[in-house]
Amino acid sequence: MTLPARHGNRREFLKTVGIGAAVVAAATRARGAKMSDKPRPNILFCISDDQSWLHTSIAGCKTVKTPAFDRVAREGVLFNHCYCAAPSCTPSRGGLLTGQAIWRLEQGGSLFSTLPAKFAVYPEMLEKAGYHVGYTGKGWGPGNVGAGGRKRNPAGNLWRRRRGYSANFKDFLDARKDGKPFCFWYGCHEPHRGYQKDSGLKSGKQLEDVDVPPFLVDNREVRSDILDYCLEIESYDKHLEQMLKHLEDAGELDNTLIVVTSDNGMPFPRCKCTIYDWGVRMPLAVRWGAGVKPGRTVDDFISHTDMAPTFLAAAGLEVPAEMTGRSFLDVLLSEKSGRVDPKRDCVHTARERHTVCRREEDGGDPGYPSRAIRTHEYLYIHNYEPDRWPHGDPDTKSAHGYFFGDTDRGPTRAEVLRDKKSKQFELCFAKRPKEELYDARKDPGQINNLAADPKYAQIKQQLRKRLDAYLKETKDPRSEGRSPWDHYPYYLGNPRGLVPYSKYRKTRRKR
Repeated sequence: MTLPARHGNRREFLKTVGIGAAVVAAATRARGAKMSDKPRPNILFCISDDQSWLHTSIAGCKTVKTPAFDRVAREGVLFNHCYCAAPSCTPSRGGLLTGQAIWRLEQGGSLFSTLPAKFAVYPEMLEKAGYHVGYTGKGWGPGNVGAGGRKRNPAGNLWRRRRGYSANFKDFLDARKDGKPFCFWYGCHEPHRGYQKDSGLKSGKQLEDVDVPPFLVDNREVRSDILDYCLEIESYDKHLEQMLKHLEDAGELDNTLIVVTSDNGMPFPRCKCTIYDWGVRMPLAVRWGAGVKPGRTVDDFISHTDMAPTFLAAAGLEVPAEMTGRSFLDVLLSEKSGRVDPKRDCVHTARERHTVCRREEDGGDPGYPSRAIRTHEYLYIHNYEPDRWPHGDPDTKSAHGYFFGDTDRGPTRAEVLRDKKSKQFELCFAKRPKEELYDARKDPGQINNLAADPKYAQIKQQLRKRLDAYLKETKDPRSEGRSPWDHYPYYLGNPRGLVPYSKYRKTRRKR
């Protein structure tokens, strides 16, 4: 296997994946503890459903209160530049569990797919090493677990004996054997749509506090919709708060590596299902007791594909060479803030098929394939099929039953669609060029495409070459001119889960 450019040469890569025990040992020695005296860490991984990076109170958002997330960040590390592998639930979670870029996961690179059993996931590796493994809420998915040859969700054993995420976590803790480390996945369904309309306002939130992104209509309906979304985030945080208490009560808080993030961006136009920051940039706070210097803020790029290598390294296990992500334990256990590791100067994201919402091509279900590279200064995007509508055809209903199906339904979507001649409609739904380039510092909303500007030609060329090199080294089929995703099965509405959704869709029409 050819290793990704971000790892450097093979000797350097093998050194990196083996840092777990060495780095943890150095950190514990520096704090007066021996590695032999420190048990293997527990792992509590917390992931919300559709939350963009800036919607936490510690990030300065006035419309949301997240005391539990803020606590993890204050007592640990707040990461400013965490990115998911894809802006869609299933591939995002697949990349996270496997530690691999989504283009390496075959069917697992699309929504409502399967994750073939040949792709190892970190919960299984930890379980084999003696960990008590489980999850509550939304694990890997949505999709068909059995079609990939698996007998359970890749996130582990489901715990739902009682109503409520935190209660299930308590049951999970109570069921483990004494001294056995655990790995738990808290998969909250919030703030995924739908919302109870005006619930944010009714809770006491104020319209004037809302910071409306520049690509959305700024009116009462949109502001209220954002408040409803923020209220759902608070529900996620409340269960996290209870889980932290359960850990304290069990005396396990400081020996638990706690990671809090989301799977993809907020369910609004030009956010979720896009590879702009609003679709792929995630909140991330990490706490690990006395081993981590608290109160730090780090600007290094962290990919969700880095989670699996980090968890394995923390447990003292070898990181498989096929993982394209790499452990960030060295960054976490460093005492530095700002930019710590100079090699973490970029991140790569991707998009393939989300819903089935375009005209069938060659019997397949076409998506909107894109790849991107994000640096501190710029975002470069390559759209492989610029002739397609990025969020579905305007005259073709999605598998969910509506047009422009790659954007979740809600009041904000309706407001943007109301005026098809507006700038907001153009930004959110219109076709896009093959290349996009944005100055991320001067244009945080990423609405002014500089790809055709001669002043930025050299920068565009450099980023394109860097992205292309990474895709080739990690064996992206798109870099080889192949596009298998349009023909992989789509399991929504398909009881047998054996044929592409488009064929099943035709069968349904005949009935």
